[in-house]
Amino acid sequence: MKMTDGEARSLDLDHLPDDPALLHQLILDLIATLQSQQSDIEKLRHQLKQLQRYQFGSKSERFEALEEQKLLFEQLRNLAGDLEEEVETDEEADEREAAEAPGEKKANKKGHGRKPFPEHLPRKREEFPLPENQCECPNCAGRLEKIGEEITKQLEYVPASFHVRELVRFKYACKQCREGVVTSDLPPQPIDKGIPGPGFLAQVITSKYADHLPLNRQVGIYARNGIDVSRATLCDWVGKIAPLLEPLVAAQIKELLGSRKIHSDDTVVPVLEKDRKTTKQGRLWVYGNETHIVYDYTPNRTRDGPKAFLKGYRGYLQADAYAGYNDLIGKKKATLAGCWAHARRKFVEAEDSDPLRSHTALAFIKELYRIEKEWRKVDANTRAAARQSLALPILDKFKSWLEDQSGRVLPKSPMGEAIGYALNQWESLVVYTQDGLLHPDNNFAERAMRHVVVGRLNWKFAGSDSGGARAAIIYSLVATCKLHEIDPFAYFRDVLERLPSHPINQIHELLPHNWKADRAASED
Repeated sequence: MKMTDGEARSLDLDHLPDDPALLHQLILDLIATLQSQQSDIEKLRHQLKQLQRYQFGSKSERFEALEEQKLLFEQLRNLAGDLEEEVETDEEADEREAAEAPGEKKANKKGHGRKPFPEHLPRKREEFPLPENQCECPNCAGRLEKIGEEITKQLEYVPASFHVRELVRFKYACKQCREGVVTSDLPPQPIDKGIPGPGFLAQVITSKYADHLPLNRQVGIYARNGIDVSRATLCDWVGKIAPLLEPLVAAQIKELLGSRKIHSDDTVVPVLEKDRKTTKQGRLWVYGNETHIVYDYTPNRTRDGPKAFLKGYRGYLQADAYAGYNDLIGKKKATLAGCWAHARRKFVEAEDSDPLRSHTALAFIKELYRIEKEWRKVDANTRAAARQSLALPILDKFKSWLEDQSGRVLPKSPMGEAIGYALNQWESLVVYTQDGLLHPDNNFAERAMRHVVVGRLNWKFAGSDSGGARAAIIYSLVATCKLHEIDPFAYFRDVLERLPSHPINQIHELLPHNWKADRAASED
């Protein structure tokens, strides 16, 4: 028998959560949603009137409404995006706050005053004395004397410059027999017999992989400085630098696989086929934690990629519900930690078709993140204990509610799919309560993957599978530098000069976090 709308509403209201805090949060969310919807309705009503005036009004009225009409569709496109951004921002804010180090305090905002210029920037003084014809006192005709100065500071820019580095090797010979000529050795170079120095190579890979500047654009920039270098040459340099940096990434992977947790995610990478006309879908995977971020390229999305990379790993693997991870999970294997951000997103997507259930589920999840916010500054053991005592009861109520509602919605509806996802992944979704080192979601990996996604908008596709593998190597070091707030150019400039002669058994010394610590110690 088909239920009437009234019966359906009554049934929904009979199954509201009985927890006062959740009910309070649900009411607040519903009020906020209604207010937002009312505001959106007023905006759309106003825009509709402007369209009507433009279409049916007099010519003068049409002229006045023209500019607003031009903006209408842009505003309509942004409307849904703004709402989605608001949800995402709230989600990410909870994650960032939960990830802050214990004892870390946020700086108080003091209006919109100018920030002081960095102290390391050189100062160039330009003086503007008063002209002689203005040095006479207007009151007594005496001479004006300098009593102080007023300094106005501006940030100036000098274009990047090139210079020729001359590496001079001396020749020695015996003056008596005129034989036995010996030439001093040249230090090992990043590219043997190549013309680029470590600084130029560091600039090329930093521009391409940190600033998302494709090689063809770099060619134009260098040409403005009188440097004639082709895209093919730059590509050849990158191809030779990636293998030189590969041992660093191998050391990162070794340390990563020895850690207690790894975040993982993947994204599509368009790759040129052999015919150079069409593209296929390669895959770039990210694996990381608070110390390392490593990317791995595979020609496809089969389980072979993560299976090979994570072979033998027995810590926590925080990831989405990709079935390819299943072979890595189990006894004497890795423990899968689910992602509440993914689960939450599905309930947000179901809001239009089932607002009451959607807001109820979101209220449960918001309570979980409220606990994370309150206990983010404590040590991992204390945080785990708080989750056990505070989050687990909420999770138990949430699961009971999900099981009760699963039989009341269509399985293929947006709400049915959201509930099904949460229940199917429930075991992994509650794993984060076992260890305070874990996060409730996988936003760490998603943020690390955004760097690649932004770059993909510029370089469009990889030239080959080998190009994707080279990109993964350099991206790994760029992202890890960003993680530790290191200037990637300074890092590559120093490492490329030291790496050719650095002992392979001490390669860990050049990893970004160790490199930064060594720099800080030497400055002290």
